[in-house]
Amino acid sequence: MSRIRSKSRQKALDYLVNLVLKGAIRFALALPYEKRVRGMGWLMAQVLGPVGGFRKRVRDNLAHVMPDLPANEVDRLTRAVPNNAGRTLIEIYSGEEFVQRAINAPIEGPGLARLEKARAEGRPVILVTGHMGNYDAVRANLIHRGYNMGALYRRMSNPYFNDHYVKSISKIGTPMFEQGRKGMIEMVRHIKSGGILGILTDLYVSEGETLDFFGQKARTSLITAELALKFNAALIPVYGLREPDGLSFRIVAQDEIPHSDAKTMTQAVNDGLEDLVRENLEQWFWIHRRWKYASDS
Repeated sequence: MSRIRSKSRQKALDYLVNLVLKGAIRFALALPYEKRVRGMGWLMAQVLGPVGGFRKRVRDNLAHVMPDLPANEVDRLTRAVPNNAGRTLIEIYSGEEFVQRAINAPIEGPGLARLEKARAEGRPVILVTGHMGNYDAVRANLIHRGYNMGALYRRMSNPYFNDHYVKSISKIGTPMFEQGRKGMIEMVRHIKSGGILGILTDLYVSEGETLDFFGQKARTSLITAELALKFNAALIPVYGLREPDGLSFRIVAQDEIPHSDAKTMTQAVNDGLEDLVRENLEQWFWIHRRWKYASDS
């Protein structure tokens, strides 16, 4: 009986959270693009973030991996991180207006040459990315450049929010593969045809491998490296960073990860992401529970 009540409470909470977010999104979409993006960033940083516990989670994560960070920098990040998350959210819902910003983003780094080489050879590519800046800027940009770009996504825990969120990210480009049996079959078919697959892998995964991230143990999925090894695909880390104006982007394509074993390759991805996060602390989603259990081993 208590389990049923708990599920009912969670369902009601999910419905309420979706109602608030959906209302905020609809209101924001009525504004001109630049005001919309800045406004949603402010709303997330000053209102929704504190209510949703984002500020506390940012503090907790920073205390766990960067305990010597100055207090004033921690305070700044508790506002800047949710601000970026709010901007990212409304950008994804902004469709073509966001896509136009994304396709103008320059690509820098050695990974671009590796990507072009793989395309010329008809070799599949796994683009591993993370919750930096706006991760969908990469997908929009590469689709515009003519790459056969697909993406694997994980269904959100809030079913009400998930439905319209998936519709919005699908408007940026397809194909989209939902994590699960059907999605994996479609994804494998896409890779075998020489397609490019983008995967976010900087979330806590309970069944993942215990790897290092910011000097702490972090459960990490090995799926990107495993797929690269299985299908002889190039594994290239690529991230969409937000520029100082808060509205435009640049894309950083790090060097291809050499094939070895899945654990070594994934640790290399973690190391490259950590370096980028340290240079752009406010752009990574510190609001996630990346280190879910400090004692995890």
